[in-house]
Amino acid sequence: MKLRDRVDMIAREVYGADGVSWSPGAEAKAKMLESDSKYDEYATMMVKTHLSLTHDPALKGVPKGWTLPIRDVLIYSDAKFLCPCAGTISLMPGTSSNPAFRRVDVDVNTGKVTGLF
Repeated sequence: MKLRDRVDMIAREVYGADGVSWSPGAEAKAKMLESDSKYDEYATMMVKTHLSLTHDPALKGVPKGWTLPIRDVLIYSDAKFLCPCAGTISLMPGTSSNPAFRRVDVDVNTGKVTGLF
């Protein structure tokens, strides 16, 4: 099944949308992915807010009469995922001003790791 057909099926059957609208860039990328057989085995993982069935976190319950907007398609080649992005969502969690990785160290002579716990 083509990517755009999969996204449309997910939008209608799972989220209850009336359909999908693709930004020009996302649609062009989807067409490119559909035309390259290397992506035939890739799974589809939707990227959208977890706060609503829609792309809009303010819409609660089971809204009717809405369209799922796809603004981009991310490609995760190692995991073999195509990820259509709906709405505005932060894709990377923020870190504190002093993240824990700064306290991790490896002694190159002994191989001993410090700072993990």
